[in-house]
Amino acid sequence: MARTRDPESHTVRRDAFVDAAQRIMAIKGYEALSIQEVIDSVGASKGAFYHYFGAKSDLLEAVVERMADGVEQGWAQVMERPEASAIDRLEGLFATTAQYKNARRDLSLALLEAWLSDSNAILRERLRLMVGRRLTPVLERILRQGADSGELSASEPEGTARVVVALILGSQEEAGRLFVARQSNAASFEDVERHFAAFEEAFNRILGLAPGRLSLTDPPTMRLWFG
Repeated sequence: MARTRDPESHTVRRDAFVDAAQRIMAIKGYEALSIQEVIDSVGASKGAFYHYFGAKSDLLEAVVERMADGVEQGWAQVMERPEASAIDRLEGLFATTAQYKNARRDLSLALLEAWLSDSNAILRERLRLMVGRRLTPVLERILRQGADSGELSASEPEGTARVVVALILGSQEEAGRLFVARQSNAASFEDVERHFAAFEEAFNRILGLAPGRLSLTDPPTMRLWFG
C-alpha cells in the first residue's frame, strides 16, 4: 500500500527548515549560511531537506515569501479600515511595510545582501515578480478608490499601479546600494535624502499630488538604516 502524506506534517517540517534559515541568516547573513548548518539545526537528513528545497536559493525564496506574507497581513489591515481615504491607505501601506522590516532589521540586512549579490540575478528577478504580483492588485484598488473620490489622478488604475510598483522597486534597489555605500562612507546622509526626495517627487507627480504630499519613508526609518 502506498504511503499517504500528512499535509500538516509536510508543512511543519518545511517550516522548520525555513525557521532555522531565518535564525541563522539574521546572525550570519545569507552568504555564510550553509545548507548543512540548517539541516543540523533542524535535526534532519539531507534527504529531508532536498525533499522540499532544490538549492540554497530556494530556501532564501521561502524566507522572502514568509516575510512577504507578514507584510501582506499589515496591508490587509490597512485595506480593511472602512473610513480610510486612498491617501490614508497609501500612507498605511508604506508605514506597515517599514515597521515590519524595521522590527526584523538583521534579517532584512541578510536579504539585502542576497538581493545585491551578482550571483543571485535570476533569483532577484523572481523576487521582483513576486513583489509585483502581491503589491500591484492592492495598489490598483487604492488607485481606483482615489480616482473615484478625486484624490488621485489615475485614469488607468491598473497600468498606473504597475508603474508605481516599478518605481517602488527601483527606489528600494537604489536605497540598498546607498546603504552599502554608507557603510564604507562612500555616500553621505544627504545623498540618501536626495535619493528619496527624487523618487517621492516622481511618485507624487504620477498620482497628481502636490509635491511632498506623500513620502516613501519617515525620518526615524531613515535614521535607523542610513544614520
